[in-house]
Amino acid sequence: MTYGILSYGAYIPRLRLQRKAIAEANSWFNAALKSQGKGERAMCNWDEDPVTMAVEAARDALVGQKRDGVSALLFASTTFPFLDRLNAGVVAGALSLPEEISSNDVAATQRAGTSALLQALAGRGDTLVVAAEKRDSKAASPVEMQAGDGAAALLVGEGEPVATLLASATRSADFVDHYRTIESGTDYGWEERWIRDAGYMTIVPPAIASVLEKAGLKASDVTHFCMPAVLPKLANTIAKATGIPDAVVRDNLHAVCGETGAAHPLVMLVAALEDAKPGDKILVAGFGQGVDALLFEVTPANARQTGRLGVKGHLARRREEANYNKFLAFNDVIEIERGMRAEADKLTALSAMWRNRGAVTSFMGGNCTKCGTLQYPLSRVCVNPNCGAVDTQVPEPFADKTGKINSYTADRLTYSPDPPAAYGMIQFEEGGRWMMDFTDVEEGDLEVGRPMRMMFRVKDVDTQRGFRRYFWKAAPAGGSAGA
Repeated sequence: MTYGILSYGAYIPRLRLQRKAIAEANSWFNAALKSQGKGERAMCNWDEDPVTMAVEAARDALVGQKRDGVSALLFASTTFPFLDRLNAGVVAGALSLPEEISSNDVAATQRAGTSALLQALAGRGDTLVVAAEKRDSKAASPVEMQAGDGAAALLVGEGEPVATLLASATRSADFVDHYRTIESGTDYGWEERWIRDAGYMTIVPPAIASVLEKAGLKASDVTHFCMPAVLPKLANTIAKATGIPDAVVRDNLHAVCGETGAAHPLVMLVAALEDAKPGDKILVAGFGQGVDALLFEVTPANARQTGRLGVKGHLARRREEANYNKFLAFNDVIEIERGMRAEADKLTALSAMWRNRGAVTSFMGGNCTKCGTLQYPLSRVCVNPNCGAVDTQVPEPFADKTGKINSYTADRLTYSPDPPAAYGMIQFEEGGRWMMDFTDVEEGDLEVGRPMRMMFRVKDVDTQRGFRRYFWKAAPAGGSAGA
């Protein structure tokens, strides 16, 4: 048995905000934005955050994998929704991972993703590493232009790995290129040329030289170089300084996604694995108060990775968004009048949430052992009128089941951050039905019989107490551009 990366996945939100829309809205104040108004950035829907994106990336990585063998989960981000609640625990619950699992949050640096991956590769047992980021930004700021929302996940363990770690190197340095505090809420960045010359160019090359020396390889042996950097051509400059061929520098996905913060080294690694051939050498660098450098060799098992969307599939699953005001409202950059219907008290009963965690977080229903009827939620009595057996149900996961729209409503009277509120009855293909909210769907796309898949999303936010509830919603199935 060999230890390494067993599987991988990613998640990029469907909405893509056009940078041109940002530039046009703010160029009256900063004319220089027009030169940056090219391409698009991934943008979370109102009901998405790092937790929901991490769940979807992990589900993508776990296609064809046994979840009961996962012994640890590491969740990396600098934008966790909760400061004093285990965000990794929410992800583990949504994935229905064993309660015996060890789960931890890894935070406070842009290299949190690579550090979590290194920690997993140094351990034993199957560890799921997820990284997700949704960075807040001020209007017309560089971060607003450069950032993108997204997530990646890698399953590390023993078996037939798709890639094995040849060597790694880490350097720690309290080099502050930008920072964010609880009070500030958004990043404060320093001068770009200084960051490049005093930071990247002095910290990263020695780590790359070290990892190549440990692996006994030359810079010319590298097949894919993954170096997230928002500064133009910085990755190419580092490649030149270390002898890595310019042709192997990976696209940083700026034009089609944006920089996904702590998740971006892993997003680029997943994208590289999607293109890699057996024997390829992938060098990944994560920069932030130092650097992590990881060198992988791709194995023949990588060719057998099927059934997942990954980076390419999620980039293809896109819907253009040119409404900059919607982006500002979704991210609470501006305060809009939401009307009286938005004023309902959304107090979450934490005791009820705990008692119903199987149904709410894990989307667990029931399967009658007497007649085989599936139902959601699980209850003591079978809903089959010809059965009605008591205490015959066993847990049945519904999260990965697909269904079809049985009925639907697009309601403009019910409050929704993105009206109309779309919901309806979903009939699951294997049995069972449930009235639920829809997400990632346009009013004109609603039709009876449309295939839908389940996605973990924010149900609503209690703004009075700063708590957000999660639940499952139905979204169009498939990876087409309109899905």
